[in-house]
Amino acid sequence: MGNWLDLCLLVFASFRLTRLIVYDSITEFLRTPFHGIVEETLEDGSTETYIEIKGEGLRYWIGELISCHWCTGIWTTTFLYAGYVLVPRLTMPVITVLAIAGIASVIQHHFIKD
Repeated sequence: MGNWLDLCLLVFASFRLTRLIVYDSITEFLRTPFHGIVEETLEDGSTETYIEIKGEGLRYWIGELISCHWCTGIWTTTFLYAGYVLVPRLTMPVITVLAIAGIASVIQHHFIKD
């Protein structure tokens, strides 16, 4: 690891990439082959939405992986760190952009009240 700044960039980039894969609507097309959306009406009339993992074998495994932010976080961190070590000139701009977006989302979520 180069320095504390690089570590912080990797932390926030991993956070943002994980959220992008697991939760953001912009990447829903990546999850659609592996997840079905189920909407259930509760007794009080409210609705609850949850995902249902599709398929078997590898398809099911990928669906499980990308539905779990802890699991996806391990793989995104591994991917980003490997890029940082092996091809830093290519990955540092991506890591930096993801980190800035990650920091901005933390600020938005925790400090800005609508």
